[in-house]
Amino acid sequence: MAGDSTAYGNTSPVLKFKTLEAFREKASATKELGPIFEPQSIAVVGASPKETSVGYAVFKNLLINGYKGTLYPVNLTHKSVMGVKCYPSVKEIEDPIDLAVVVIPPKAIPQLIRDCGKKGVKGMIIISAGFKEAGPEGLDLEIEITNLAREAGIAILGPNCLGIINTDPALTMNASFARRMSLPGNIAFMSQSGALCTSILDYALGNNIGFSKFISFGNKADINENDLLRYLGQDPQTDVILMYVEDLTDGPTFMHIAREITEKSGKPVLAIKTGRTAEGAKAAASHTGSMAGTDTVYDAVMMQAGVIRVDTVQDLFDLAMAFSNKTNPSSDKVAIVTNAGGPGILTTDACIRNGLKLAQFTEETKDKLRAALPPTASVKNPVDVIGDARNERYKAALQGVLEDENTGGAIVILTPQTMTDIDDIANVVADLSDKSDKPILTSFMGLVDVSSGVDILRNRGVPHYRFPEDAARVYSRLWNYKQWLARPRAPERVFEVDRKAVQDIIDETLNAGRTQLPDWEALKILQHYGLPVVLPELVKDETELETACQQMAFPVVMKIASPDILHKTDVGGVVINIQDLDTAKETMRTMISMAQELRPHADIWGVTVQEMASKGREVILGSTRDPNFGPLLMFGMGGIYTEAMKDVTFRIAPMRQISARNMLKQIRGKQILEGFRGEPPVDFDTLQECLERLSQLVVEFPIIQELDMNPLIAYPDGAKVVDGRIILKPEE
Repeated sequence: MAGDSTAYGNTSPVLKFKTLEAFREKASATKELGPIFEPQSIAVVGASPKETSVGYAVFKNLLINGYKGTLYPVNLTHKSVMGVKCYPSVKEIEDPIDLAVVVIPPKAIPQLIRDCGKKGVKGMIIISAGFKEAGPEGLDLEIEITNLAREAGIAILGPNCLGIINTDPALTMNASFARRMSLPGNIAFMSQSGALCTSILDYALGNNIGFSKFISFGNKADINENDLLRYLGQDPQTDVILMYVEDLTDGPTFMHIAREITEKSGKPVLAIKTGRTAEGAKAAASHTGSMAGTDTVYDAVMMQAGVIRVDTVQDLFDLAMAFSNKTNPSSDKVAIVTNAGGPGILTTDACIRNGLKLAQFTEETKDKLRAALPPTASVKNPVDVIGDARNERYKAALQGVLEDENTGGAIVILTPQTMTDIDDIANVVADLSDKSDKPILTSFMGLVDVSSGVDILRNRGVPHYRFPEDAARVYSRLWNYKQWLARPRAPERVFEVDRKAVQDIIDETLNAGRTQLPDWEALKILQHYGLPVVLPELVKDETELETACQQMAFPVVMKIASPDILHKTDVGGVVINIQDLDTAKETMRTMISMAQELRPHADIWGVTVQEMASKGREVILGSTRDPNFGPLLMFGMGGIYTEAMKDVTFRIAPMRQISARNMLKQIRGKQILEGFRGEPPVDFDTLQECLERLSQLVVEFPIIQELDMNPLIAYPDGAKVVDGRIILKPEE
């Protein structure tokens, strides 16, 4: 099996492009967001002197937080707001306006957009609610304002949003109705939920976490998460991007942008995507379709794009604090420094649980530690500096382990004792963190006594976690991300295949009024794409069975042939290891009789007979089509217990060679494939190429809705596909 490395000539129907190049050109198009994030003049339409109103809160936030541009309050009935001259309309403002922040009733907004278009306004933040979230009438209004804005060349953030904050000192803009201004920082946060934004802003202030940009994008009638992600990827003030999303507007474009950001700039993108427990919207006929729930798709998307998906807000900021420090572990080998044995053991267990290793110190390092620490201290890893340790002892231990060539980074634990100079230790750790290119994560355990030391660590940019197990988990994610950035990269391979023959089979199936291909037709399609199939022969009677058996070697496998019976084993429709013709004839009679009894309305075409493949290790390859992302590929341990075991992994097609290889490594049963109890490993190169060829098939034939190869039998020197299933879905 061999292939070339040219680009695909067709791609997912979700993309609606003839080539990947055309899609990438579209996905790379940049929407102008300068008027939204960097306006030199802002009109607050709906600004009000009423202190309980949103219009007052927005105008006040812009005015008192030091916005460095020009502000214009707009209100029909007031002459001034907070001492600033008020205008009855944007049309009455003599000077140019970059951005309009809108807090007026929704039905007045269409006319406002017309006025802003004539005025030359290029950006608009619509905070007002009452659009699609309010029902059909609101949806119609949202469509109307979106169309008007596009005609006028105005970019809209919202509606139904909290607004945005930009802490860039050249601008200092709080165009939101949040209670307080964000601290400055290098983390950007964007969210669909405005209510979540206010809670997170309060949490961040309490933990001394600053933001470069803080964005609530609401209904995303115009500007969506992809536009914001692209902007933040190019923002020099942003080093880490955090996202809360409930749905993705354009999944393939999201993947493209996120991958470009992570690969080119190294900026980590961390995301909470809600809906982890949601089940797929429709029942599926194939194994692949039944196991590919909505959340599975998002896991695959984010993994391929390099996005780090987290479960909770706490996880989001635990990781953000570490990534914002801009240090990367040089290895997965961790040094632990502690003043208490128990927490050191807990941290050791947590490191191992998260796939890390303890650094093995050189004898030179151990000698340095012995010279600096009391005789009762442990110079092995974890390094126990003993409960009465003060800052000098912590400094010597931490500096010693960081200088060791076998250490990739350190976790520092402190438990507050009577003699512990907590603040001094915090400053020592921060000093060493400033000087070291290896990450230092800390856990000053407790809440009250350690609070001042924790404040010092956070103020000086040292990641701190209440419990050391959290620090170990974060270190593991730092290391995994570094490995992802350093992974080998190669383009998608495209193989020489017989597309016309596949199209002929599909056309014949559709012309017959069918959308499900029986296994012998499905296997022919797979064969035309270079997959190593064992083709069966369809026989309608015993005469044809005898002819077929003369052309193949016993033992053989026989299966019921019916377009109405997908799960053949449910009706006794699969018999293996048939050794002679007489047994084959008897099996055919019994199989057809049982199928007719159990499925009286099924159209029985006969049986198929095929040479029985020798014993190997059974895996499953499959695909199902997601309405937003297109073809989703599955790989895992196969056989009749596939759905019970659910030992599978997923990726979005088309995929690169490394993604195909990683699929083979990320199932729990990989040890079975690698060789167990003296067995040789299977042919991973062949399995990888089978995945790549399957990827090409489902990309080039978007009519394929679901596909299973189960089982594909893997051997040390090849593989054989012995059963296949394909379900078509013509475009509506």
